Amino acid sequence: MVHEMHTSINAVKLIKLPYDFSDNGDLVVMEGLTHVPFTIARVFVVRGLAGAVRGQHAHKACTQFITCPYGKVEVRCDDGREEASFILDRPEVGLFIPPEIWAQQTYLIDNSVLTVLCDRTYDKQDYVRSYQDYKTYKSVT
Repeated sequence: MVHEMHTSINAVKLIKLPYDFSDNGDLVVMEGLTHVPFTIARVFVVRGLAGAVRGQHAHKACTQFITCPYGKVEVRCDDGREEASFILDRPEVGLFIPPEIWAQQTYLIDNSVLTVLCDRTYDKQDYVRSYQDYKTYKSVT
């Protein structure tokens, strides 16, 4: 069955979060359906050393919102036709990644941390892990 392309790179967006900075520290707020544009079903944290490449997959149905509370990470997104690159290096900025977008993260500073919020629980069947399979899934030649 041929899959119609639904999600384009234009749907990937940086979103500024409420940020309170004071002398004794700072606070970033991420509420589902308020600051994060979906109900949050899963949260996980990933840490990597400089040069580490992670992600390298797409989701068929899962939407993600990624923040970098510490360090600096480049997130490259691809819709099968176009690419965009985003630098996450401030805790008050998150990247909204809808389903059907191929994403890869490159850690630019040692011990950089990503916090990932998802609208679905983990489902192994939701992942497209090969870029060639992704191009086929998106019906891009």
